[in-house]
Amino acid sequence: MTDAALDAPDAVALPPAGVPAAMSGAGQEAVFPARARYHDTVAAYRDGGFELLSDLCVVDYLAHPGRTLPEGVTPERFELVVQLLSLSARRRVRVRVQVPETDPAVDSVFDLFPGCEGMEREAYDMFGVAFGGHPDLTRILMPDDWEGHPLRKDYGVGRVPVQFKDAPGPR
Repeated sequence: MTDAALDAPDAVALPPAGVPAAMSGAGQEAVFPARARYHDTVAAYRDGGFELLSDLCVVDYLAHPGRTLPEGVTPERFELVVQLLSLSARRRVRVRVQVPETDPAVDSVFDLFPGCEGMEREAYDMFGVAFGGHPDLTRILMPDDWEGHPLRKDYGVGRVPVQFKDAPGPR
C-alpha cells in the first residue's frame, strides 16, 4: 500500500451530521448517536470504509450516573459501545449509544455486520438489552430458564458453599 492510499480521504464525511462526537485523551474518536440513529450511524461508517465491527458490548452505569459525556448527550443507565475499524484508512471509532433502563432496546446491526450476532446475543443475555431485528435473540451463555441478567450491577451475588477436603467445620 502506498502512502497516497493511506492519505486518501474518506468516502463519506464522518461522523454523520448531527451526531455528537468527542476525542478521548488518547486521541480515539467516539461518536454518541441517539438510540434512534444508531443503525443509520453504523451504516454510514460502514459505507464510509469501516470494514470491521471488532467489538460490541454493554456497560451498566448504575453506580456512575454522572459520568462526563459531550454536550447534548443525556446519560442513561446502560451504554452500548461498538468498536468499528477501517483497516484501509487505519482508523478506529467508538460508537456509544445511551440506552434507558425503562426500555433497554436498540436496533440490531446484524444486517450490516453479520459477525456481530453472537456479541448482540451476549449483551442481551448478560445485560437484558434487546436488539430489534436480530435473527435469533436467545440466551447464549446462561441456561434458557435462567432468571435475570448476571452482569447488571443490581443483580444479586449468590454464594455457593465450598467444602474443602479435611477442612474443620464451621467456627
